[in-house]
Amino acid sequence: MKSGVKIAAIILAAGLSSRMGAFKPLLPLGDGTVIERTINIFREGGISDIIVVVGYQADRIIPLLEKQGARWVINEHYDREMFSSVQVGVKNLNGDGGAFFLSPADMPLVNSATLKKLIAAYREGNMDVYHPCYGQRRGHPPLIAAALIPYILAFPGPGGLGALLSLYRGTSMDVDCDDPGILINLNTPEDYERAKG
Repeated sequence: MKSGVKIAAIILAAGLSSRMGAFKPLLPLGDGTVIERTINIFREGGISDIIVVVGYQADRIIPLLEKQGARWVINEHYDREMFSSVQVGVKNLNGDGGAFFLSPADMPLVNSATLKKLIAAYREGNMDVYHPCYGQRRGHPPLIAAALIPYILAFPGPGGLGALLSLYRGTSMDVDCDDPGILINLNTPEDYERAKG
């Protein structure tokens, strides 16, 4: 069992939010903002090492992250595909973690119990990737073994993280979670209104 290894989280908050028409991480949700809710989900799941990758409107989000005590790094190429933010985040992990969650900032409805379930599966298993599933559909955030970091950093192919992780189907595990939040991201104003309701 991998009881002593550290688990980190990378939250991707560098994108343009073009379909929403407003900067998604700073939209109000509950008692705070979307990014605060996402950070708190990981904290409730027992994760203290949290990196937020910022880029677009970094000057607006950084003060909030510092108030939250969350670590942040800048993706200077945030206008490229999301995988560039994945690589920036992975490059800035502390290096002593056994695995890390990877989540877009616009998925603030995941249940922290889901994170705990994925961590338990990782500690008991020997896979490279643990995917949360609801209704036989994979969602976010996957829990990825640190052993894949060199491959993520070196991966040149199209299709980003999804294409990379598809290479590890044989060492991936689906973890059933009673959590529709793993499938809900806030891409459009309609998504946001539903999340608020």
